[in-house]
Amino acid sequence: MVTIAHISDPHLGSPYFVPNLMNRVIVELNEMAPDAVVVSGDLTTEGYRPEYKAWLAYAERIEAPLFTVPGNHDSRNVGYLHFEDLIGPRMWSHDLDGIRVVGVDSSEPDLNEGRIGRVHYSWIAKEFQQPAALKIFVLHHHLLPIPGTGRERSTVMDAGDLLEVLIHAGVDVVLSGHKHVPYVWRLEDLYVANAGTVSSMRVRGHGKPCYNVLEFDGVEVRILRRFPFEPESHQMASFVVVGSERHPREVSMERAATDV
Repeated sequence: MVTIAHISDPHLGSPYFVPNLMNRVIVELNEMAPDAVVVSGDLTTEGYRPEYKAWLAYAERIEAPLFTVPGNHDSRNVGYLHFEDLIGPRMWSHDLDGIRVVGVDSSEPDLNEGRIGRVHYSWIAKEFQQPAALKIFVLHHHLLPIPGTGRERSTVMDAGDLLEVLIHAGVDVVLSGHKHVPYVWRLEDLYVANAGTVSSMRVRGHGKPCYNVLEFDGVEVRILRRFPFEPESHQMASFVVVGSERHPREVSMERAATDV
């Protein structure tokens, strides 16, 4: 079993950041002992270096390897330079027990909207060329509009072209954040899993801070949602990967922000 925890949007530096939530999630992650933790951006609020250092004080306590992409808040005030200095590359790929994980920066400096850009399509396709039991793509911005989040203005601007690249590359799962609402879609053989905010009270309606967990046993993928301080996990979707065929099973889609 390979377990990947997916956390997003902690927003260090925000008045809505709750240290107790972040501390609790670190405890839960270390108890879970996942093979990796994916962080899909918005580590900070304004992209300032002290905010990045405050994030690192928490992140360094997480025992599992962290795979991190920046969010739109992280690129404010030329904050992407601090990301590169303190966190690492903004584009990367990792192999994890037969799983290929590729992350790309979708942020634009001082803009809420995201974009990958056609200059990166060939690199993404190349990174997914090698055989893998499961292929995962990570970015900050969501590729599809999320219900319950108001007027849609900040998806990836080239989402259609990017989705075509990912589907042709055989990607199984996309992990994203940005809107602070957990949601899962199935689009052909691609599952898009958005995470809520892990430690901020910038939530919509009756939503609560939460994070996702992906489990893969070599055949079946399960995408779970977890709330800090609550022992139970909530399954959002599952599907079976057999060679090039994917068979949906017990798929449940989150309906709206008020359902979480």
